Amino acid sequence: MKIIVTGGAGFIGSNLILYLHKNYPETELLNIDKLTYASDLSYLDPLKDSSRYRFEQIDIVDRAVVREIIQEWKPDGVIHLAAESHVDNSIKGPEPFIYSNVVGTFNLLDECRLLWFDDTSTQETMRFLHISTDEVYGTLGDTGLFSETTPYAPNSPYSASKAGSDFLVRSYFHTYGMNTVITNCSNNYGPHQHDEKLIPTVIRKALAGEPIPVYGKGDNVRDWLFVEDHCQALATVFYEGTAGEQYNIGGDNEWQNIELVNLICEILNDEKGQGPDGDYKNLISFVTDRPGHDFRYAVDASKIKKELNWAPSQDFDSLLHKTVKWFVKKFEG
Repeated sequence: MKIIVTGGAGFIGSNLILYLHKNYPETELLNIDKLTYASDLSYLDPLKDSSRYRFEQIDIVDRAVVREIIQEWKPDGVIHLAAESHVDNSIKGPEPFIYSNVVGTFNLLDECRLLWFDDTSTQETMRFLHISTDEVYGTLGDTGLFSETTPYAPNSPYSASKAGSDFLVRSYFHTYGMNTVITNCSNNYGPHQHDEKLIPTVIRKALAGEPIPVYGKGDNVRDWLFVEDHCQALATVFYEGTAGEQYNIGGDNEWQNIELVNLICEILNDEKGQGPDGDYKNLISFVTDRPGHDFRYAVDASKIKKELNWAPSQDFDSLLHKTVKWFVKKFEG
């Protein structure tokens, strides 16, 4: 099977390509990535000599280039992760998010439609898996969970652009009969995550002896999903999910931001023990909350558990320790 993975040099994408290459030995993988600041091809160095892996630097906003690679590679499937994803950046400058997340998704969808529907004998077997976010649903109060039927209510330019791309993918199933599937995941953590995200930021700032910024009072709540669990879920949905369906992927693992920051500091205290007065928590600094900051995300993943027999790992403590150690090694060289 020939699969295109978009955004394969990013956090989730690089982990997914390594997972697919290891667990699906008859699969050929083409990684297309623009190589923005958030990309790092070195994560895929283990595959540099593989005959089943290839990389092409491509901006999915360029329709002509997308057409060329789709027509050349003739994929049996596309797993679409490429996206601008940092909320703070979308607030400062939303335009790249609209181009990459909406226009880029449209270009991929339409070029796949033109390829796959040219051969009506195979179109139903070709699959377009679109990876989205739980942020499209908006915000929750102290209770409740996002389900696949929760109305969309995005509150940032980033989440609005992802919602737009979700609707495009949905429309290609209902209008053209394309074999599309959508997943909406909670916050990921693990190796390869970009330095700007919460967990790497806490570790990087702590090791540098700099203030650790926490928005508002730190009481915002997120559900944390280990990236390798997410990769397993994506592979399961790609190969076994029902066309036209949407699947929420969550970690069943909610933490207030301040609780998570404190936990990371405790791990660093055990690992390094070099914080001010012996405690990295003394570096925590509460800063002005960002505009439109959703209070709580939490997803109901019962559908994927029941229909596809997937479930997240439950050993958060050891997986977070593993993650912290990975970033300590990265930041200290």
